[in-house]
Amino acid sequence: MSAEDRIREYYAALRDGEPLYPFFARDPSVVKYGITEKLTGYEAIETGLREQTETTEHWRVESASLRVVERGDCAWFADDVRMAWRDSDSGREYDFDSRWSGTLKRRVGDDGDSAWLFVGMHVSAVPDGPLSD
Repeated sequence: MSAEDRIREYYAALRDGEPLYPFFARDPSVVKYGITEKLTGYEAIETGLREQTETTEHWRVESASLRVVERGDCAWFADDVRMAWRDSDSGREYDFDSRWSGTLKRRVGDDGDSAWLFVGMHVSAVPDGPLSD
């Protein structure tokens, strides 16, 4: 599986309400910036993404220009993403144009299988207006 495949798999898991924390490296140095939060370390990311999955629904994630570079066991990416969801507690709908970027590292498990895992991710909302290069 390529790093690009792994990123697209993450998008699909988000749409489908599946757990997202397994996509991140189990490391205290991993960081995930979201639109409203910063999660540092695997435990914080796991807790934050569990809560997100439990309190949101009807996700739409539309990748507009995914760019991925792989170099050995490292990869980095950038994308313009239209994302929308519903807060299941309040019923409020959210809809954003956003920018995503991050870094992945290929890790080999005890079973010898390798997987691309996020070691850094940054998601930010785009101010009013269209996405541009």
